[in-house]
Amino acid sequence: MKILVTGSSGLIGSQAVKYFGQQGHEIIGVDNNLRKFFFGEVGDTSWNLAALKKLPIKFTHYDTDIRDRAKVNELIKISKPDAVIHCAAQPSHDLAAKIPFEDFDTNAGGTLNLLEATRQHCKESPFVFLSTNKVYGDAPNELELIETDTRWDYRSEKFKHGIDETMRIDQTKHSLFGASKTAADVFTQEYGLYFNMPTVCFRGGCLTGPAHSSAELHGFLSYLIKCAVIGKSYTIFGYKGKQVRDQIHSYDVVTAIEQFIKNPKCGKVYNMGGGKENSISVLECINMLSKKYGHNLNYSVSAENRIGDHICYYSDLRKFKTDYPTWGLSYNLDKIFDEIVEAQLQLNS
Repeated sequence: MKILVTGSSGLIGSQAVKYFGQQGHEIIGVDNNLRKFFFGEVGDTSWNLAALKKLPIKFTHYDTDIRDRAKVNELIKISKPDAVIHCAAQPSHDLAAKIPFEDFDTNAGGTLNLLEATRQHCKESPFVFLSTNKVYGDAPNELELIETDTRWDYRSEKFKHGIDETMRIDQTKHSLFGASKTAADVFTQEYGLYFNMPTVCFRGGCLTGPAHSSAELHGFLSYLIKCAVIGKSYTIFGYKGKQVRDQIHSYDVVTAIEQFIKNPKCGKVYNMGGGKENSISVLECINMLSKKYGHNLNYSVSAENRIGDHICYYSDLRKFKTDYPTWGLSYNLDKIFDEIVEAQLQLNS
């Protein structure tokens, strides 16, 4: 196949390039390192691109901005990919409030550019959109929680598997990032349902892995581990450090994408994360780094939480597992931590 990957130098994009490239597929990478513009030097993904170019795969890179409608249309018109994996985004809800036009133009406008170009030139090609759990806004925070020594969790048995796709996305505070991604999410669904195109939205929990160019404003687990390894102080924003996220390795995200591409459906939505088994709080991350790896994090806890942040969130994966029963997580928390710690040690040695 010929597969077009946006955000191809980023966490999920680079994993997709490697995974599908090593299977012999032709990969068209689209990435103009906008992450460096968003986050500065720490967000620079050029090192990832350099590594991809060294791989023995059929990989062509385009320094194309997905906000450029004409260039996006021309690229898809010429290449006519057999699948589109759309990972490019402005990913920070804190930063979105400072650059609302860049955020919306990237997340909503860029996605629409890709959807329409796909519809015009290769309508039957599966279109995979990396959405976010932030489409649910503050709605998960309305659930009754219980507090333990190290984490928050859901009180009701209804949510023992996590948040499913029926959680509402309306009448809730999202952050501007969450709003722009919600617009992109709904557009992706609509192109699937209205135009009968094979589209899917994967509403991600915490997507992670060693290829993450993490920054304080995005890439929670990778950035926390980086701070512990290099001795940089870390600030926890609100909720006593007991806020919970589910961690999923980039490899497992890409194998889920593969399942959809092999058996696509129109206008589908799936929550995609580590689920209950890979859920962990900030305090539990800090304790694990100290006890297992001997890296003690110098941290402080701010009483003020980030706007639109979830207190507890982990994904109910049952819908995707029902539709694609051969898929499952191959990375548990120990394996995820091992890889990221090793990567940070190598980067900072």
